[in-house]
This record gives sequence, C-alpha cells and structure tokens, in this order.
Amino acid sequence: MSASAFTILFVCFLAITVIVRCWLAMRQVRSVQKHRNQVPEQFANTISLADHQKAGDYTAAKLRSGFLFLAVDTIVLLGFTLGGGIQAISNLLRPWLGHGMVYQIALAAVVFTISGIINIPFDYYRQFVTEERFGFNKMTPALFFNDLVKSTLIGILIGLPLLWILLLVMGKTGDFWWLYAWVLWCAFQFLMLFLYPTFIAPLFNKFQPLEDEALKTRIEQLMQRTGFQAKGLFIMDGSKRSAHGNAYFTGMGSAKRVVFFDTLIKQLTPEEIEAVLGHELGHFKLKHITKRIGVSFLISLGFLALLGWLKTQAWFYAGLGTDAATATDMTALVLFALTLPVFTFFLSPILSMSSRRHEFEADAFSAQHTDARYLISALVKMYQDNAATLTPDALYSAFYDSHPPASIRIDHLTRLRKT
Repeated sequence: MSASAFTILFVCFLAITVIVRCWLAMRQVRSVQKHRNQVPEQFANTISLADHQKAGDYTAAKLRSGFLFLAVDTIVLLGFTLGGGIQAISNLLRPWLGHGMVYQIALAAVVFTISGIINIPFDYYRQFVTEERFGFNKMTPALFFNDLVKSTLIGILIGLPLLWILLLVMGKTGDFWWLYAWVLWCAFQFLMLFLYPTFIAPLFNKFQPLEDEALKTRIEQLMQRTGFQAKGLFIMDGSKRSAHGNAYFTGMGSAKRVVFFDTLIKQLTPEEIEAVLGHELGHFKLKHITKRIGVSFLISLGFLALLGWLKTQAWFYAGLGTDAATATDMTALVLFALTLPVFTFFLSPILSMSSRRHEFEADAFSAQHTDARYLISALVKMYQDNAATLTPDALYSAFYDSHPPASIRIDHLTRLRKT
C-alpha cells in the first residue's frame, strides 16, 4: 500500500466514523424528545412524568455537548497525524534527547499530556455544568483537580515503567516482539486486578465495612447459597462526587471484594440490594468476568500482532504525517493508539451485543436466587435516580449500550417471574 492510499483510507474511515456517530446521537436525541411527554405504559405507575422528562433532557444535554467534544477530538487527531503534530514534537525533542529510550518515552509523554490538557475543560464542563444542572454533581472544584493530580501521578508511576519495559521488549526480542509484549500486557492486567482494590481505589474513595448487621446477614446468606466468597463487604463514599448509585465487584481471587455506593444503600431496600447483588454474583458465577478478560486478551493479541506488522511498513508512518526514516518504536505505538479507534468503531455493536447477553443471564441468575420482583423495583429506582432514559433509539443502543434497554430488561424479568 502506498502512503497516499493509506492517508485516503484513514480520512475515509475517520469521516464515516464521525458522521455515523453524529447521526446516531441525533437519532437518540430525537427518540427521547419524541417520547418526552409520555411515560411508557410499562413504567406509568412507577415513574412520574417529571422524572421521565428529566431523564430525556439529561440524555439530550449529554449528547448535544458531545458534538463539540467529538469535533475537538477529531481536530486534535488530525493535528497530531496529518497535520504533522507528532513529527513536530519529535523534531523538537530529538536535538535535546537524542534517539534513545528517554526521547521515545518523552514523545509519548508530550503527546498524551497535550491530549489530557485539551480534555480537562470538557471533563470540567461535564461535571460542573451538565451534572450540576440535573442535580447529580456532588464534587467540588478542589476535589476535581485533586483527583486529576492523583490520577496523573498514578499514570506516571505505572505508565512510564511499563512503557520502558515495552520498548525494551520491542527492541530486543526480534520479529515476534509482539508475542512477548502480549505476555507482558496480560501479566500487567492480572497484577492490576489485585493492586487496584487494595492500593489505588482507596486513594480516591473511602471504603468502610458494611455495618448494617441485618443487611450484612442477608448478603452473606445469599453469597453462601451461591457459593461465592469475598474478602469483605464495603460501602464506598460515592456521594462525595455524584448522586448516581451503583454496586460492583472488584479484584480477583482472594482480593475480591463487594462494594456498594453509599447512594445505592440509601436508594434501595435490603431486599432490592440483595437482588442487585444477586445480579452481580451472576456475572462471577457464570464466568462472565473470565470470558470478558479472555476476549480482551485475544483482541489485544490480534492488535499487537497487527502493530508488529504495521511498524515495519513505511506507508504507515508517511500516511499519518510522520517521517518513516526517523520513526521509532514509540512513534508506531503512539500512531497506533491514536488511530485504532477510527478503524474499530464499527465493532462496537458486536461487543455491546455480547455484554447485553451477559446482563440477561445475570438477571436470570438473580431471579433464580432472589425474588425477581425486587430486582425489577431496584432497576426502576436506579433508572429513575440516575435519570436513565426509558426510550432509547434502538440503533444507538445497539452501538453504545452494554445493558439492555429498560423496557426489554424489565419484560425479561417479568417473564422469568411467571416461569
């Protein structure tokens, strides 16, 4: 392939991706606006018109602001690639740092620092304008920037050594470096599964043991019935950042822990909390987590193999605005990381479909071990409290939603109750 042909291919994929993303967002906005003034019959007795309208307005507000974010992301991507941004940064760094490891890591650091700085105003807008407008923001500006500093430092402490090792692997293990890099990546992912709940998450939130004895007993009995063991049951102070509620498992093996947002504990009854936990237990007992990890590892292997080939092709660099003669392993990594989403966007429905299937299976597991009525009522409360739209566009949902639409999910649970 020639460099010009690859440039045309990249521009075409980028244009199609942007157009489709905008089209899908407009479909979603039209869908929620069309049904804004009438609560779906299925939820007419449980969700008020005011709450339904709030969910529609919240969905539309996020999508409308997303148009600007998408435009800026596209401009930044073109600036880094066809605009010669990466090459310009490389030309500035090389006289000072030479051609070695420090130069390569500095190149990645500068590119992703610029991207991060550009994203800060948009993240701030989401939190303090959109979330604030609809009553979900509980974060202060001080906490926002404190989180930003912490996450940046963690990224530096973890990311830079990882990049250093990866570059060593790429430079010293021959043509099949990508296979060794994949082993390194898998090992790193497993390590993070153990480190995150114990060392990283507590830097951002407080985790306190569940003290409600009645609720704790109910949960422990459910875990015993389903053969699940965890290191502990914890309440996380999610309310200091957001009014949204959630529950999740984190960690692997002996490091597994059950975490409830304090907002969720306030929103739901003990029976509903048990049912929600039953759903999360279903993901583990049905090996959804293991399957997702396995799929992600296979996908990463394929992408690393692709990168192993692309980095030997001069047209890959020249077609994306860089000089193949001076390109390094880090140049290939940065270009690949920036442009891969452009070429993989249309895989989204496949991944979303798999995720939604797992959600149905986890719901069925919960209905088997708890009363499905309480999972239904819990979901309705969570849709209501989180302002999740009840009337999504089907095509938009197919691309983006990891969970089934509310009406379909409730119908599924209702059928399970009758069987």
